[in-house]
Amino acid sequence: MGALALLVEIGTEEIPDWMIRPAVENFRDLVTGMLGEQKLGGTTRFADATPRRIALIIDEVLARQADSEQLVMGPPKAAAFKDGKPTAAAVGFARKNSVDVGQLRIEATPKGEYVAALRKVEGCAAKDILAVELPELILKIYFPKTMYWTGKNGPRFIRPIRWLVAVLGEEVIPFELAGVHSGNKTMGHRGMGSGCFPVHAGNYEQQLAANGVLVSSTRRRERILSGINVHIKSDDALLDTLVYLTEYPTPILGSFDPGYLTLPEEVLITVMRHHQKYFSVLDAGGKLAPHFLAVMNIAGDPEGMVRRGNERVLSARFNDARFFWEFDQPKKLADRVPDLAHVTFQARLGSYLDKTNRMVALVKELGGNADAERAALLSKCDLATEMVKEFTELEGVVGGLYASAQGEPEAVAKAIYDHYKPAGMEDAIPSTAEGRIVALADKIDTLRGCFAIGMIPSGSKDPFALRRAAQGIVKILVEGGIQFPLAKVAAGDAALSEFLVDRVRYYFRDVRGYAYDEVNAVLTAGCDDLPDVAERLAALQAVRPTEHFEPLAASFKRIKNILRQADFYEGGAVNEALLEGGPERELHDGFRHVRDTIQSLAYQAALEEIARIRPRVDLFFDKVLVNAPDEKVRRNRLTLLANLLTEFSSIADFSEIVASSSGDAHI
Repeated sequence: MGALALLVEIGTEEIPDWMIRPAVENFRDLVTGMLGEQKLGGTTRFADATPRRIALIIDEVLARQADSEQLVMGPPKAAAFKDGKPTAAAVGFARKNSVDVGQLRIEATPKGEYVAALRKVEGCAAKDILAVELPELILKIYFPKTMYWTGKNGPRFIRPIRWLVAVLGEEVIPFELAGVHSGNKTMGHRGMGSGCFPVHAGNYEQQLAANGVLVSSTRRRERILSGINVHIKSDDALLDTLVYLTEYPTPILGSFDPGYLTLPEEVLITVMRHHQKYFSVLDAGGKLAPHFLAVMNIAGDPEGMVRRGNERVLSARFNDARFFWEFDQPKKLADRVPDLAHVTFQARLGSYLDKTNRMVALVKELGGNADAERAALLSKCDLATEMVKEFTELEGVVGGLYASAQGEPEAVAKAIYDHYKPAGMEDAIPSTAEGRIVALADKIDTLRGCFAIGMIPSGSKDPFALRRAAQGIVKILVEGGIQFPLAKVAAGDAALSEFLVDRVRYYFRDVRGYAYDEVNAVLTAGCDDLPDVAERLAALQAVRPTEHFEPLAASFKRIKNILRQADFYEGGAVNEALLEGGPERELHDGFRHVRDTIQSLAYQAALEEIARIRPRVDLFFDKVLVNAPDEKVRRNRLTLLANLLTEFSSIADFSEIVASSSGDAHI
């Protein structure tokens, strides 16, 4: 059996840039998974895409499956043989499976002895298998949205499929999908290519490069970066977008009238980045320069026609921005507050004026000062401005800029500017106390309102970005050191409370990198005060590697199990007269000493002190019978253990800690 290279290319109309990379990975996994199931081997050499094609090259694909043997169960032995001779049932079973009667075997099963045949199964040709599997796998590629174009009941894909390349070695894998027949011919660049031309796995990238297509996203990225010879504002997300918007990217430098620099940088950068997909250019001092860097999808612009076209378009957009800025200024933000009554927040939650009033009340609940209240009142007013209607990405930012231009206190303007932060886990929280309070009020109001009307995120559906809002609340409370109880955020809504705790787990585990059992241990001991949770987690992580900690955690788990089995949760005062001398008395005395000592200690020192009681706990379990025959003694010992568990679990529930292998060995 020979090994061959498989090339598959799906040629389409332009796929949205942000959907391409996940689709490539999904298609690769689907095909390699299928090859594994079909025992055809294969190692991925290339999996990539451009806006017009998704391509996959897999080496070492077997030309056909290996022959195999299959054990086929037949009739019961009693029905297949009478007096040692085969019956008609045995003969028929042997004929059906193409074996001699003498080759039948007896297999013991839970239901008794049955006749079986070892049948040889001839392997199928890879080409035949792929002809059936590939069209199905292509339609299984996940996209957030799909369309049909051959008819209402036709196949669905992200964009119409225009050509299909499917080649194993030198042979075409024949199949048809959506009226398109597979072949070995691909298409080059729309303007730089030479139409259709044949390819195979060995020359695929080279042939496309000769026809104006860099199939490798890495090569397109390198071409963009190597063509940048000015200082640009770094923007990895925009770079990713441009890589997947082009097939042969070429950067060009353009200019605009320096007079536009009188507009705020945020406005200019937004117009360039979000509307035109341009990089902003900075001068030697790091300030915005009157230039931009565009990326075109052709090899060059020797006559400057593309550059001039981009300059004209950008100038028009900047003119719009300047007009909106000047048009909006005469009407103060404060005068726009009543206008919010005509802007709907959510049909059942009212207008943005209703939301604003709730936010102001929340700022007071959060302990915000007068500047924070003023910022909350004005925070949504930019929704009524022409600038935000045209450039929606600037919501919040425009409010802050307008507030500053209109003479509002700096604290108010900055809080408005920042109140949508953090936009994600990588984003910073608002830089001022007022900004954090207003941001919290905004997010808390959205969460409370949406949960109250049943708009709870499920699966991938989260139209109001409630997960991001909850994550923002957690991040602000922790990193801003704000001690506002999580229970107050949820305001009695059990579903919202559970949702928030889940976001707390995610933040500390996936963002801050704490072990899952450390997070569980600390949250079980209390999760209402998030800055306090952060302190306890840091202390727990620091103390965990010490000698006594994990063995003590195992002992606490044992204590918890003993109390649960005894159905004993009372605690209370220990009767010292019932304590035996030796390990029991020593544990009690040690417990009281540690309990009194840790009252004045920071969390890490307190945990270190608690860990030192471990030898006394071990000795107690080695020498003392907890379930003593005398009921009073037994209850007294259970009380001692309950007090130990309760008092020392206020920082973290040690029983949630999963011991390492070394800890397990000790136990």
